[in-house]
Amino acid sequence: MQLWDDGAMGKAGHSLRYVLQNHGISQNRLAVVMEVNRSTVNHWFSESRDPAAEAIPRIVDALIAINPAAARDFVELYLGRSLEELNNL
Repeated sequence: MQLWDDGAMGKAGHSLRYVLQNHGISQNRLAVVMEVNRSTVNHWFSESRDPAAEAIPRIVDALIAINPAAARDFVELYLGRSLEELNNL
């Protein structure tokens, strides 16, 4: 499933918004687990700022701690490929 136009900025923000909304995870919960300000997560969620590349693994780790299915969905949406497809490379 693709939630954005190819080449559009904010791919991580689109993916994160979709995952948080569909898994019932609050921005505050993610911020607490990541140990970042809630405003940081809100910037990503609202797509006013993209997370830095080094923040992506931290987002995934936090989502794993909260809900592993949400982490899987985030990775698959962000990469545009299923984890099973990646495992078969």
